[in-house]
Amino acid sequence: MKILHTSDWHIGRTFHQHSTADALASVLDALVVAVAEHAVDVVVVAGDVFDSSMPSAQSVRELDRVLVALSRAGATVVVTAGNHDSPARLGARAVFTAEVGVHVLTRPERLADPVVVADEHGPVHIYGIPFLEPTLVRHLWPEAPRTQAGVMQAALGMVRADAEGRGARRTVVAAHTFVFGADGESCESERGITSGGVDRVPVPSFDGFDYVALGHIHGRSTLAPAVRYSGAPLHLSFSEQDKPRGAWLVHLDASGLERVEWLDLPVPRPLVTLEGTLDELLGDAGLMHHEGAWVRARLTDVERPMDPMRRLQKRFPHCAVLEFAPSAVRPVPARLDRERFAQLSDEDVVAQFLAHVRGGEEPSPAERGLIDEVLGELRGQEATR
Repeated sequence: MKILHTSDWHIGRTFHQHSTADALASVLDALVVAVAEHAVDVVVVAGDVFDSSMPSAQSVRELDRVLVALSRAGATVVVTAGNHDSPARLGARAVFTAEVGVHVLTRPERLADPVVVADEHGPVHIYGIPFLEPTLVRHLWPEAPRTQAGVMQAALGMVRADAEGRGARRTVVAAHTFVFGADGESCESERGITSGGVDRVPVPSFDGFDYVALGHIHGRSTLAPAVRYSGAPLHLSFSEQDKPRGAWLVHLDASGLERVEWLDLPVPRPLVTLEGTLDELLGDAGLMHHEGAWVRARLTDVERPMDPMRRLQKRFPHCAVLEFAPSAVRPVPARLDRERFAQLSDEDVVAQFLAHVRGGEEPSPAERGLIDEVLGELRGQEATR
């Protein structure tokens, strides 16, 4: 049996105020093509299908489009809810989609009811564990600690008991949670679901299952041969710019996990961080191949240039982030005592203030001209009162 593990689609997400709808649609279309080309039997989507608990109508239509396409490509689809999803809204389609081989699993009280898919070696039991908010599911396991680790242990206990009762030989678990060992793969686009890291789920909690498809971390991560994060199919922050995008193709044989391979997905627009002075970024011919990328510009100018974002976007139309990291910092002027401060002109007061808040950078000639103009207007207004 071939199982494709994906997660964290975040349909409806924006990237620095830009819609990701078209880019994500193209990547998910490529996912559908991969399902057909590799004759995938099951697609597992491990949570955070939507980016919001109240998805737009367009986002709902997009999800339905992709689920139908995956089903028509010949795969059974198993979807669980993540911390961004509303279990009720995502799960509302469950009663209809199961008839066409799309199983939307969002109810914690039903997480021990598996989706059973058979191949020539017999059945595979697939259990979907949605994101478990401890305060909302404590009535299910009143004795369990009110932590991610506590409720996940309780949930896995239910799954193991059900699998044992069924005599299941091959079991797969999909879960949306934060597991120890994934810290290095964490990205700034993720929403925290733990308190200070103390309640992350230990990897050994998943021992005994043939494969565990995890969601929440946006970069791929292998915590154990059978315990993995697939990451998001689209780059959602610049902290992810060097991380590959794709999905895990899991092969099960008669005895369980045979092998896992990585399938790359296309990157519609790459992300890059460019560092240098404004003149260097605008004039370096070697940066030509980045002109179509999403750009985070980190300027090293000692003095802040005028209107840098507009000038950068003339060359890099998709420059989305501008940061200042001056290569040298001028010493901040010493604080003046009250008597000396009283002797300064208004122009000098403004200049001293700017130098103080800008790490010693005094006003440029253009800025001094603007200061003189504004202060002159104020003096004129006061003189006519």
